[in-house]
Amino acid sequence: MVDYIPNPTLTFCKDAAGIAGNIFAFGLFVSPIPIFRRIIRNRSTEQFSGLPYIYALLNCLICAWYGTPLISIDNVMVMTVNSIGAVFQLAYIILFIVYAEKAIKLRVFGLLLAVFVLYAIIVAGSLQITDRNIRWISVGLLSCISLISMFASPLFIINLVIRTKSVEFMPFYLSLSTFLMSTSFLLYGILNFDAFVYVPNGIGSILGITQLALYFHYKKKSMENSKEPLIESYA
Repeated sequence: MVDYIPNPTLTFCKDAAGIAGNIFAFGLFVSPIPIFRRIIRNRSTEQFSGLPYIYALLNCLICAWYGTPLISIDNVMVMTVNSIGAVFQLAYIILFIVYAEKAIKLRVFGLLLAVFVLYAIIVAGSLQITDRNIRWISVGLLSCISLISMFASPLFIINLVIRTKSVEFMPFYLSLSTFLMSTSFLLYGILNFDAFVYVPNGIGSILGITQLALYFHYKKKSMENSKEPLIESYA
């Protein structure tokens, strides 16, 4: 853990970046709402999967634990954004369980219990590490791996966009929120001298830029194609 003399200007910039990251993260947290409106309206989870919300909950819990004063110094923004994210993911999972078929309901509920058990093990295990620096590194590595895995998940969507040459399955505002949130926490991590924050968010920023570039590229192509005449004239 790096010790440094606090600088008022750096502290202000870091806090501003953290607050911005929290605000932009809200766009990510509310993005599944249309899906759950459909689930509630149809009283069925249809072909939707509950796994993304299970994984997102685990990721938020691990990163929130990393942000607590018991693990890292002055990472309150990391703790708050992931605590809010965990509440959202838990709400989505509960709704999913309510409207899922019995077999799926039991499976998702079992995975939810497994997440809480795993989180309890991580918390209890890390508190057994008396050396604060080793505890910080251990939980930091876990949160870093978890974040990188989460940011890598859109690679499937990127591949789908390139293959289909369509942005139908890559919502613009979701990609924009991912980029803005990652960039904000990239700056926050740099200003806080925390590699466990800026490394995964740096990767997230690159993936966010890639998604936005692909969106505008294929959106432009689809607009150009729509302007082509349906019947060619040979007159």
